[in-house]
Order: sequence, then C-alpha cells, then structure tokens
Amino acid sequence: MKTKACFLSVLMSLFGVSSCSSATWTDLDPDEFAKEAFGANTSVIDVRTASEYAEGHLYRAVNIDWQKDGFMDEIKEKFNKAQRLAIYCRSGKRSAAAAAALAEAGYQVINLKEGYMSWTAAGKPVNTYQVEVFNSGDEPVFITLIKHGSLEISFQGCSFQFDPVSGYGKTTDYATQFPKADVILVTHEHGDHLDKNAINALVADLLIDRNHTMILLNAKSQAQLGMGDIISNGQRRILPSHIVLDAVPAYNTTSGREQFHPKGNGNGYVLEFPGGLKIYVAGDTEDVPEMSELKDIDVAFLPVNQPYTMTVDQCVNAAKMINPKVLIPYHFGQTDISALPDHLPDMKVLLRDMQ
Repeated sequence: MKTKACFLSVLMSLFGVSSCSSATWTDLDPDEFAKEAFGANTSVIDVRTASEYAEGHLYRAVNIDWQKDGFMDEIKEKFNKAQRLAIYCRSGKRSAAAAAALAEAGYQVINLKEGYMSWTAAGKPVNTYQVEVFNSGDEPVFITLIKHGSLEISFQGCSFQFDPVSGYGKTTDYATQFPKADVILVTHEHGDHLDKNAINALVADLLIDRNHTMILLNAKSQAQLGMGDIISNGQRRILPSHIVLDAVPAYNTTSGREQFHPKGNGNGYVLEFPGGLKIYVAGDTEDVPEMSELKDIDVAFLPVNQPYTMTVDQCVNAAKMINPKVLIPYHFGQTDISALPDHLPDMKVLLRDMQ
C-alpha cells in the first residue's frame, strides 16, 4: 500500500500557489484492492476505453474513459464525494493521472497498482457485463446487465439477483463472477428464468454467513426449486437496505399466447430504494393494463420477444403507459429493437446486450 500526494500540489507549490497537499490517493495491490473496492461506500471505476472495458473488467465497474472530454463532469454527475472511488486502468498510468485529478477535486480515491494487468496476473475474476449506475438520493445504484432476463442490482453493498441463469447464450459463472446474493428474485418457472444450479451458486451458507440469502419467487418456481418464499401479484416485502419490493402482474393477453404466461402466475417486480429511485423489472409479459398503475418509475426493463412477450409496438405502448425516465429493453432474442429510440423520442432508451 502506498499513499501519494496530489501531483498538482507539487506544481502549484512551484508557482507559489496554495498547496493541495491534503489531496491524496492510495495505491493498492490486487489483494488489498479486492478487500477494499467492493464495499458499501466504494464505487469501482474503469477509466480505460470502451473497447478495453468490453473485453473484460472488474465486477461492478462503471466505465468512464479518462481520456475523453467530460470525464470529471460525468464523475460529478454520478458520484458524490461521500463515496470513495476505486479506480483502475490497464497498467496504472492513466488511473494514476485520474486519481490525482479526482483527489484534487475532493474525492477519496484508491488506485489499483499496475492496473488490470496486475489484477488478471493475480488470477482475480473478471467479467464482460456492462454496468449502469443511477442515483437514489445521494447513493449510487449499480445494475449489472448480465443477459436475456438476468441482471444484478447492487446497493449499499447488497446484491440483488434477478432470474439468474448459468446458460442461455453466454455462460455465466455465478460462483466466481458475483458475490453471494443477499436476495434472489425469480419472476417465473421457465428455464431461461429459473436455474437451480445458478441459485445454489449464489446462496450464502447459513453456517458461514448469518445474513443468508432471501429467495422470493412465484408458486410454481418454488415448487420446482424446493426452497424460497412465495410472493404473488399484489404482495409487498421489505428487502435489505430498506428497499420496498412490490410484485406486479406479468402475463400474456394476445389470443393464442395466454398459455405461455397465464395471468396470476408470474411476477414483475418494482423496487423502491431509500432516496426514491424506482426500478421496474417486468418479467415475461405483454403490455397489460395494470402497467398504467405504475407511477414514478425511473428505470424500466421491458421484454420484447414475440410471441412470448411483447412486439416492438407493444413495448412502445407499455413504455408510454409507464413513462419511465429510462427504458432498457431486455429479453429480446432475435427481435430487432433498433427502432425503439425513434418511437420514443422523449424517453432515454438504452439499447444494451440483453437479448
């Protein structure tokens, strides 16, 4: 471990400007960084390029390119100074420069010594899943976009897994790529949403961790899995970190499709975080009328793969009913969703690798 004074303070002192000697950051080796970077009050930032990030990055790392214009503006938009920032680049050079600037701006910073290269050389886990960050009050909420219907939300150091599935397209190794889950939410019992092996990999051992994993799921999923607590449409639970969870309807309405997802069986989930952020994960559903009852949604995940869920037109209609600030289409398979932003010009639509 090595703590460095802000390089700018040296330059400033040479020109007789007041020193910023209190602006420091700390270099950590991979083992030290692994212990410090993933706690409740620390945000991980990958300052490499988007192409480098896409090839592999650390768990829960948000990509903000140090060399692009607007780096500091984006940092200030997403992270307040109560959050410690854990940063890294490929070899440590770019992140050292970023660390100096961030420390000068008043952030607490830890830097991965010798960067991503040292992390991988030490055999530490990496993944390729994109991470989005949203603010709830003064605290960040991280969403890891895993694939299809699977995603993870991290808040205050707690991990909330939605429909974890090991296979289906790209393979996900939940045992090495993610921490043990505090909560696992399953929308329904289909194989691309319910995977016992993935759940077993995420469940905390009660003999080791007293804060064992809470599993909430619909009745048919509970019957198949043999564990967990049933939650049904219209029911509410309070999750760790004081998050309010509501289970909402998810079903097919088009004639001839009702058998795919019958009304009253599967769940969508709405999570309200302290600070007010609301996230809606719709599950497998069409644009059901109950969506019009959802209010003040900040981020909505809507499925778009006919004939099992929605057509593009149905997704547009659902988005207009819900009116989220941000729409992330997911579970879209081979459906072409590229026109969605044009159909919803007044809404922020994020097209991500969630087919």
